[in-house]
Amino acid sequence: MYIKRYYSLWMTVVWSKKSLLYGLLYSAIIILVYEITKINFALPWQPISVIGVAVAFFLSFKNNSSYDRTWEARKIWGKVINDSRTFATAVLTMPVQDTSHEWKKSTIHRHLAWLLALKHNMRKVRTWEHNGPIDKLVFTPSFRKECEDGMEPEISQYLSACELNDLRKFSNIPTQILKNQSVELERLYNDGQLSEYKHVWLHQLIGNFYDLQGMTERIKNFPFPRQYASTGLWILYIFCALIPFGLLDIFEQSQELHHWLTIPFSTIIIWLFFLVDRIGDYSENPFEAAYNDVPISSISRAIEIDLREMLGETNIPPVYAAENGFLM
Repeated sequence: MYIKRYYSLWMTVVWSKKSLLYGLLYSAIIILVYEITKINFALPWQPISVIGVAVAFFLSFKNNSSYDRTWEARKIWGKVINDSRTFATAVLTMPVQDTSHEWKKSTIHRHLAWLLALKHNMRKVRTWEHNGPIDKLVFTPSFRKECEDGMEPEISQYLSACELNDLRKFSNIPTQILKNQSVELERLYNDGQLSEYKHVWLHQLIGNFYDLQGMTERIKNFPFPRQYASTGLWILYIFCALIPFGLLDIFEQSQELHHWLTIPFSTIIIWLFFLVDRIGDYSENPFEAAYNDVPISSISRAIEIDLREMLGETNIPPVYAAENGFLM
């Protein structure tokens, strides 16, 4: 997530430079062919503008839908923050005579292991995402290291060696960690160390975590429908391919303007349309570890700090700092 007030114009151009360069090259070729052959292949602008309106409506739909996915993802992780604090408070306020501090600590640590495991599950590559090599994350070296190290170094500090070894055989580790929490609560309740009210409340909170995990997995594992993404891209290509021909018709008929102006104006229009499409394209998948995604690493670290401070621990990790304007 970019946290400065604005992207600079240069950063925006660099991010979308391919469409700018291809638009310039394509427009220049069209005008050069026109200049050399003297064949008038200009097209009336009116039908092209109708296609442009359709493209604009489609891009608007795509970008709104993509933004909804990103905003929903952020709301889900906001709920993870709230429920994590509630869960830790519920565990820590259990009567001292019934449960030891070590049990409370291990339960909260297990929750942190679930949180970090879920974070790493959300970072796994999907075929429809834009994930590039980790070493391309040049602006965030700390985050690059986190990706390279993987899940196990982070969750191993919060789980016993036996439990960690048992979890390795499962495909969905966060789900199994929550199951272990439920099993441990059931054991405590059967031993008479947990009141019925607290037992029900804590199970409800674990149920909330299952719900939140399912919501975030739904966004991660179900892409923006490919038929919408593909159709929008093809009609965008068709529209942009026609732009130089339509502008040539306008500039050629004007005595004040020259047909060479078709090149810069076509380039700008093509670039703007592809820039808007690219923004929506990168908003579809808010967990793919791109620079504009939901900063789940920072959110996880904030929860980690809060819960460990509740436990009274001292060796607490620092806040996940922004690097070059990016918070991951």
